[in-house]
Amino acid sequence: MSRWRGRTADAAVAIAAGLVALLGLVVQSRGVDAPAEWAALLVVLVSSGALCFRRRHPIPVGVVALAAVSAYGALLHQPGPVMVVFVVALYTVVDEGHFAVAIGLGVASVLAFAFADSFSRTGNGATFLHAGWLIAVIVGVTRNRRAYLAEAEARSLVAEQRMEEEARRRATEERLRIARELHDALGHHLSLINVQASAALHRPDPVRTEEALTAIKQTSKDTLRELRATLNALRQEGDVPPGLNRLGDLVTTAGRSGLDIRVELAETRPLPPEVDLAAYRIVQEALTNVTRHADATAAVVRVRPDHDTVLVEVEDDGTGAPGAPGNGILGMRERAQALGGSLTTGPRPDGGFRVHARLPLPADAVLA
Repeated sequence: MSRWRGRTADAAVAIAAGLVALLGLVVQSRGVDAPAEWAALLVVLVSSGALCFRRRHPIPVGVVALAAVSAYGALLHQPGPVMVVFVVALYTVVDEGHFAVAIGLGVASVLAFAFADSFSRTGNGATFLHAGWLIAVIVGVTRNRRAYLAEAEARSLVAEQRMEEEARRRATEERLRIARELHDALGHHLSLINVQASAALHRPDPVRTEEALTAIKQTSKDTLRELRATLNALRQEGDVPPGLNRLGDLVTTAGRSGLDIRVELAETRPLPPEVDLAAYRIVQEALTNVTRHADATAAVVRVRPDHDTVLVEVEDDGTGAPGAPGNGILGMRERAQALGGSLTTGPRPDGGFRVHARLPLPADAVLA
């Protein structure tokens, strides 16, 4: 579409310049009767028609316009309004960046005008007028072109800086995402291993020690499986990231530390992958904090839809609660906020600790 607009504009300029030159010829010659005047008319028509191609072939069109100026002066022994055609052609040559060629064409046209003006008995100074026009065109267009190039370069520099800032921002977000995934994948299982190892050390009962070692073995196996799945997901190799469909495995693993966990999972439609992963990781990290800090014996996990959101809650009956928020709570909050949701944590009125997350759903995935 822009190509056709450009061609239409070139045609309009050619027609306008041709009309001006043609009317000037008729007024100057008081009609078109002599063969030389008809030849000059043909020169005007050909040169003005060539302006239609001035953007694609600026230098050849400039040469044609120069030839028209020379031929017009030689035919009628006086300079004429065909100068308008040449000025348009010269403007295009300068605007396309051919400054040296424009200087050459301008000097040649001044000489041609001077030759034609020498036949004039009145000495109307058309040569000086033409030279003034050429200087104004060359200097003005050159200045505008330099200003345009400077502005374009400035815009390009700003765009490049924005692209670099965007690339740095995305790289930072990707590093945070990887760190968050690895923290959630490893922190939960390693915390359980630590709890079981501590129990084995402080309870020399062979039966309980064997149970603890068995739990450590199974938990470490789960850790390796979770780590492989997380790394494969980060590499985008097609592995499906964990979600609430693995909530049972998560509860079983956390229950090996002796924690009694009850799950209240309302019937929901399949969640979008990013919401499903966030809900799973929030429950995982909340249970990790329970086993590490809460000194709790029981916990409850609730997941239920609430109009256009999913509510995720983890409560325990412990006595301990983290002081300043650590990486775990910070990671949960970042996951919720990344989806446009929120997360609150704090002690319960009747004892224990509570994690409450609200995760918005996309408009096309609202649960009933």
